[in-house]
Amino acid sequence: MLISIPGVLTVEEVIRARNSLEGATWADGRRSAGYLSQAVKNNEQLPDDDPIARDLGEIILTALQNNAPFTSAALPLKVLPPLFNRYSGGQFYGGHIDGAVRPIAGSPHQVRTDLSATLFLSDPESYDGGELIVKDTLGERGTKLSAGDMVLYPGTSVHRIEPVTRGVRLSAFFWIQSMVRDNAQRSMLFELDSVIQRLATDVPKHAALVELAGIYHNLLRFWADT
Repeated sequence: MLISIPGVLTVEEVIRARNSLEGATWADGRRSAGYLSQAVKNNEQLPDDDPIARDLGEIILTALQNNAPFTSAALPLKVLPPLFNRYSGGQFYGGHIDGAVRPIAGSPHQVRTDLSATLFLSDPESYDGGELIVKDTLGERGTKLSAGDMVLYPGTSVHRIEPVTRGVRLSAFFWIQSMVRDNAQRSMLFELDSVIQRLATDVPKHAALVELAGIYHNLLRFWADT
């Protein structure tokens, strides 16, 4: 299930991120890839310990803490500090699947990658190509969102980045360990929560709301791993 979350970053935060990344020192993205992904990865990436990456990562993590749609969709337990990549001049990332467990740089801790996230930082009109293609049960689906918007997709998905043939594609990417590791269970909870929120707006005094909320929280209590 692909879930788009608009407006994770404000216009001002996007501009700040792009200005910072324009002056960054980029490294070959293959340095962080596994032995299989190295053969299909052709992009640039900021090192994990780059001060710019740390600064912008904190902005993103703070924004996510206050983002209700993200919390509802991801049910986050742990969020890896965001990383940043750059595509231009025909660069691409062929079909691959993210590693199941990722280390947190500079610490002994690790995160299970239940969900992958891409936060777009370049305006879609400023570059050609660069679509995120994710394979799911409905086939392949392409995503190219506005700057500041984010897409979530299961970490189990095979995905790729199409070649960028004009302009520059900047984005942040990271992984989330959810309280609910099963994608189908997490998707059902997200759909149920969405229905409850719509009903709370349309018929806020309906008695069934309490019952539906009880079902949601009992399912979460049953499935959650904290």
